[in-house]
Amino acid sequence: MASDVPMSPELEQIDGEIQDIFRALQHGFQKLDKIKDPNRQSRELEELTGKMRECKRLVRDFDRVLKEEEGRNPPEIQKQLTDKKQFMIKELNSYVTLRKTYQSSLGNKRVELFEGAGPSEPSPENHVQLASEMSNQELINAGREQIDQTDQAIERSKQVVEQTLEVGTQTAANLKGQTEQMGRVVNELDTIHFSIKKASQLVKEIGRQVATDKCIMMFLLLIVIGVIAIIVVKIVNPNNKNIRDIPGLAPPAQNRKLLSIDLFRGL
Repeated sequence: MASDVPMSPELEQIDGEIQDIFRALQHGFQKLDKIKDPNRQSRELEELTGKMRECKRLVRDFDRVLKEEEGRNPPEIQKQLTDKKQFMIKELNSYVTLRKTYQSSLGNKRVELFEGAGPSEPSPENHVQLASEMSNQELINAGREQIDQTDQAIERSKQVVEQTLEVGTQTAANLKGQTEQMGRVVNELDTIHFSIKKASQLVKEIGRQVATDKCIMMFLLLIVIGVIAIIVVKIVNPNNKNIRDIPGLAPPAQNRKLLSIDLFRGL
C-alpha cells in the first residue's frame, strides 16, 4: 500500500506505530520458525498476540480519527485513507490467521509430548490422534470434512452477504423516499415563507391606508366642527361683523325681515 497519502499529524503518527508493529510481527513469526522448544514458542506467540491486540487498538484509533476528519479531507484523499485502513485490517487478519496456525501446531506438539511422557492408557475424552499416526484414507476423510465445513461456512457467509445487500437496498430505497419527501417539505416551506412575506407586505399596506383614512376623517371632522362652531356663533350673535358669512349659508332671519320692509317701502 502506498505510504505517500497526505495525512494529518495524528493519522501519520498512528500509521507509523501500526507499520512498526507489522514489521515486529513479521520478524517475530520468522523468528518463531527457528525456535524448536514448545515453551519458548508459546511465550513468543503470546508476545506476538499482545502486539496484535495493540495493533487492533491502533487501527480502531485510525478509523476514529479518519471519521472525525472526513469533512475536512477531499473525497479522493478520504477514499485513499479508507483503502489504507482496509489494507491494514487485511494485513492484521493475515497475522491472526498465522497465529492460529501456530497455536494449532503448538497444541499438537504438546499433545505428542504428553503422550510420550509415559505408558499411561489414553482415555476416550483426552484421546488426540496426530496427523503422523493417521492413514492416507483418514487424512483424505479429515480433509474432506474440513472442506465441507469450510464450504458450509462460505455458504453461511454468502447468505449473510445477500441479506446485507437486501437490507442495504431497502435502506437506500427508504433514504431516497425520505430525501424526496424532505425536498417536498423544503418546497412547501419556501412557498409558506413567500406567502407570509406577501401577507406581511399586504398588512403593512393596509395599515398605511387605514392611517391615511384616519387622517382624512380627522381632517373632515375638524372642518365639520369648525363649520358647526361658526353656525352656532352666527346664530347666537348675529350682529358680530368679525365673522364672515359662510358661502351658501342663508343670512339671519332679522336681516331678511328688514330687507322685506325696505322693499315694501320702496313700492
